[in-house]
Amino acid sequence: MNVSLLQGWLPAAMKIVAVLALLAAVGWRDSGWRLRRLPVALGSAVLLTVLAALGVLYLSGVTDPLPVSLWVWLGVAILALAVLVAGWRSGRWWQRAAVPVTVLLAVATGANVINQETGYYPTVGDAIGELTNQPLPSQITVDEAKSITGKTSTGRIVSVTIPSTASNFAHRQELVYLPPAWFRSKVRPKLPVVEMVGGEFSAPDNWLRIGNAAQTADAYAKKHKGFAPVMVFVDPSGGFKVDTECANGPAGNAQDHLVKDVPPFVASTFETATDPRKWGVAGWSMGGTCALTLAVTHPDVFGHFLDISGDLGPNTGNKDQTIAKLYGGDAAAWAANDPMTVLAHHAKYPKGVTAMLMAGDQETRQIGQMKQQLEPALHKAGYLVHTTVLPGKHVWQFAATGFQHDFALLAQQVGTPGSRPAAAKPEVAPLP
Repeated sequence: MNVSLLQGWLPAAMKIVAVLALLAAVGWRDSGWRLRRLPVALGSAVLLTVLAALGVLYLSGVTDPLPVSLWVWLGVAILALAVLVAGWRSGRWWQRAAVPVTVLLAVATGANVINQETGYYPTVGDAIGELTNQPLPSQITVDEAKSITGKTSTGRIVSVTIPSTASNFAHRQELVYLPPAWFRSKVRPKLPVVEMVGGEFSAPDNWLRIGNAAQTADAYAKKHKGFAPVMVFVDPSGGFKVDTECANGPAGNAQDHLVKDVPPFVASTFETATDPRKWGVAGWSMGGTCALTLAVTHPDVFGHFLDISGDLGPNTGNKDQTIAKLYGGDAAAWAANDPMTVLAHHAKYPKGVTAMLMAGDQETRQIGQMKQQLEPALHKAGYLVHTTVLPGKHVWQFAATGFQHDFALLAQQVGTPGSRPAAAKPEVAPLP
């Protein structure tokens, strides 16, 4: 099912059929319909659509503006229902039948508008795979992974259930990527580890299904005798609609889970390195913000981070809204986890800590924050900073491209066997 949801014939066909179905539902009918009932239906639809938009804006806590076309398609669905109610008596059976077709396609098209803005589901197959929780290719259990010994050309995805011993955080099933070199001997190599954090409204497998993280790591391993970092695809939220920003707060101790639950489990289960110089954290969008926050607040766990298109710190609006929602009104907790505040008051970080910052050339806000505020603050605190701007906008496809672009440098920083040390010239040349 590799039919694109981002461009091509399917999104266009959905729009065309929705409009045709709406026209069929409206019809010409009699003068009473055209002059009285249809204008009432149209006015009602406009009013309800505006109220829905205002409700989302002021009541839902959504901080990023939603596309206008989303509201247009919502209005189409509402208009079709209004037409059904206002014109029930004068409508023919096929006009009534056209209403559910219009509503279904209009809602689907509106949902796909968001999808096109974020690149969340590139194809129909991707959407079906995630919505039905289908296993990923090469996905195995921990016991199956430990039973494999020998040469393999690709890594494996391992499903794990990480106990929330320290955090008591209710999370979904998480995943681990093990590179080919891990399977060569029963004596497992002490490989470095990178925690992978997705964006807001995410699932732990997003980096695998959309971000192509396993393919990127396999390609690197192929050039480095099977070696690549172990990657842990974590759950920072506990649910698709939950926004924790990787903070401890009313939604649960997400940060404790990522810092206190995940590392010990991974180290003991897969016999990985434990030195913070061998651990990194990477993420896109909210995940990029999480990577920055986790690294600067817990240098004893993460010596390196990759922040792709993140913000300056955890946020759900302005400062007061963020403190109220993420930290339960605790201003001290906000200050202890706000990266810019932490960097300004922290003693020099350990020698060798590194930061990788990346944004798309269409992400004006992120570029400004990255170059004017974050990069100088990190430099001053003792970080070795690598900054990159690539062509792209704020979608998952840019996250995949950016991760692929800087993966070799990330692997070097965490000390992957066969890679050059972090201070050496990177294998992937940075763009100006």
